[in-house]
Amino acid sequence: MTTGVLEMSLFDGIVQWEFAWQGRPAKLPVYYYDNTSITVIVPAQTRAIRARLPHPEMHPLELWPGRAAVAITCFEYRRTDIDPYNELSVAFPIVYGRHALPSVSLAHQMVTHRYTAFVWKLPVTTEIARSAGVELYGYPKFLADIRFARESGWTACSLASDGREVLTVRGRSLATHRGPRTRYVTYSVRDGIPLVANVLVEPIAFAQSFRPTDAELVLGSGPIADEMRELGLGPRPVAYQFAPKTEAILFAPRNLDDE
Repeated sequence: MTTGVLEMSLFDGIVQWEFAWQGRPAKLPVYYYDNTSITVIVPAQTRAIRARLPHPEMHPLELWPGRAAVAITCFEYRRTDIDPYNELSVAFPIVYGRHALPSVSLAHQMVTHRYTAFVWKLPVTTEIARSAGVELYGYPKFLADIRFARESGWTACSLASDGREVLTVRGRSLATHRGPRTRYVTYSVRDGIPLVANVLVEPIAFAQSFRPTDAELVLGSGPIADEMRELGLGPRPVAYQFAPKTEAILFAPRNLDDE
């Protein structure tokens, strides 16, 4: 049965600006038409995260006193305005401009479907994704090997850099439904200047679990894995999101004072 209401596409009503980037046509905002993502939320030491935030108005989002959240998200971008590539984000969920309330601030972000985070690590698999992310957005991007695998009811993503296995994220391939349209507000730094950018995501197929047995994060070796261990990560994720089919829009960055 149809309701007679025409649902607007995520891309309807958005104006893209065309320009040249490194000798090839480019557009802003950037459209991501066909994607998969898996996310684990892992507790870490609040003081360790606070020490890595670049701006005094950025406050860690605590799960409970002394333990803040770290979000590790793996992206498989199959069709985009800048060609296919994979990406892995290590981000610190934050509240900007006011102190976060343990548990309450995270619950508020989940209810409103608006998440704010400082992007700490952001390896990618193509040069165009790396250069545009670094030079336009100030994202901490670098080239690495990021691979997805589907096996026996699980989806896995592995990150390797400089010949070392850095980490693996694994999560159950859960039964999905259409999820709520979600906004991610990302903070980064370029030439010492804090930047902010919006990412709008349409989860066409989505599931979320708070069962610790539904996902895992396994750290490997090398400098990045060692830096992550210094965060004092907990042994198991406290939340897991599985989104095998999404659309997304990455909007242009702006100075933090434009907020």
